[in-house]
Amino acid sequence: MKNAVSDALVITRRQLLLLVRVPEVLIFTTIQPVMFVLLFRYVFGGSIVSGQPGGYVQFLMPGIFVQTVAFTLAGTAVGVAEDMTKGLIDRYRSLPIARSALVVGKTLGDSALNIVVLLVMGFTGYLVGWRPNSGSLKIFLALLFLLAFGYSLAWVGIYIGLSAKESRVVQNMSFLVTFPLTFLSSAFAPTTGMPRPLQYFAEWNPVSTVVAACRQLFGLDNLFGVTAGSFPSRYPLTMSLIYMVLIMVIFIPLSVRKYNNAAKR
Repeated sequence: MKNAVSDALVITRRQLLLLVRVPEVLIFTTIQPVMFVLLFRYVFGGSIVSGQPGGYVQFLMPGIFVQTVAFTLAGTAVGVAEDMTKGLIDRYRSLPIARSALVVGKTLGDSALNIVVLLVMGFTGYLVGWRPNSGSLKIFLALLFLLAFGYSLAWVGIYIGLSAKESRVVQNMSFLVTFPLTFLSSAFAPTTGMPRPLQYFAEWNPVSTVVAACRQLFGLDNLFGVTAGSFPSRYPLTMSLIYMVLIMVIFIPLSVRKYNNAAKR
């Protein structure tokens, strides 16, 4: 067990060193969510009524935070697929390290990248008028909550990256998962304006529950439609934790097994 942890930390260190040696990855990973903040704040913000004190930006920022960590899935999946194409997976498999070290290290490294991205986004949000009013402790808990959600989705990315044949396919598969989840949710607009069937989908969507949990931690109100009495709407923090545990319970064993059975492509 001790060796497995140390091996995973070595892989995590490799992931972080890649950010130093290839700073473009960090730059473009940070620029994209900042662009989303500015786009939704100034282009769409005037046409969406959020009902939040302080305007649409208060409603928007938790959704942008969750969308950004959800995209961890795509980044992890593409990284694994590229390692498969380059033959790095086979090299790791030939080394005397724990079989789980690569997948654990990659998820930890990609999750660490989210810390920098969320801090940059928080600063950008502050510049455009976002003001959480729940206190520093709850803001810190919201940050941990977001990192945990990103980490759980990174395991989905590991599985997708090991399942597809090349990075272009992996990227398309990842966006087919993340885009419906993020846009058919309460991340960017209240669900009250959606058709009734979509409201049910949105309220039980893991992205919506995490967004609602973050809004609660930031001291904001949540707006729910026909499912206002549902368990996710009443207990978004609890439901989000349930979703995270379920994702990891399902995809950690699947990803480790997939990696152990992976062959050179």
